[in-house]
Amino acid sequence: MYYYHPRPRNDEAIVRALNSLAERHVRWGFWKMYHVLRARGHRWNHKRVLRVYQEMKLNIRRKGKRRLPSRVKEPLLQPIRPNIHWSMDFMQDSLASGKKFRTLNVIDDFNREALSIAIDTSLSSKRVIRELSQLIEWRGAPQQIRVDNGPEFIAYALAEWCEEQGIHLNFIQPGKPSQNGFVERFNRSYREEILDAHWFTSLEEVRQLTNQWIGVYNHDRPHEALGNLSPRRFLLKYGKVGDDFPTFQQDQFYQFSLFSTVAEQG
Repeated sequence: MYYYHPRPRNDEAIVRALNSLAERHVRWGFWKMYHVLRARGHRWNHKRVLRVYQEMKLNIRRKGKRRLPSRVKEPLLQPIRPNIHWSMDFMQDSLASGKKFRTLNVIDDFNREALSIAIDTSLSSKRVIRELSQLIEWRGAPQQIRVDNGPEFIAYALAEWCEEQGIHLNFIQPGKPSQNGFVERFNRSYREEILDAHWFTSLEEVRQLTNQWIGVYNHDRPHEALGNLSPRRFLLKYGKVGDDFPTFQQDQFYQFSLFSTVAEQG
């Protein structure tokens, strides 16, 4: 009896051709490579080339854009008391060495008070949760936190943590930073008075100058939107709280204040 013995195809020429293109053009996909091979005179069928292409695992991984749910535009209103609505946002800068770092800025919308500025080379969603947990321990939890659609804020870990704490994450619409205007205005002051005003050599230097600036900002710096009162004075006047209501660095503030207590009394 006679049997048909299939003759295996030799794909070495295709492998060499694809390897040559892949080494020179890392971001080229299958069809771009195939048309180049056809232009060079090769008559291999596209199905054969695709089979070899897939066997060589040259497929380019396509990272799809994460789809965001529809965001509802909400008016930017000032809360009637503290700890109702916080806002937070990220900023970026670099040291003298060129090493980049990020800051996580958190404020209370009632009196524009700086609650925290975390500074590090990387600030993940877990770090955001840790910073917020520390704030809640001494300040109390807010009802809502306004954020943009950054990857750290839309992470499932942060959403689950906020649900456990009973905090509503209020997302602004994509590409609408004006809807987070309170913290955006705060970012401008921080940028002009600290980040753009100093040449940093280390993260520790950034943290030290930032903490000093927060103390001055909260206790002494007049704010036009608050009737030229500092955030702390506005809080004590209109927030219906006592002098013992916690403020960032309240105990350590006057060692680097621009205005001494003696001068105020005089």
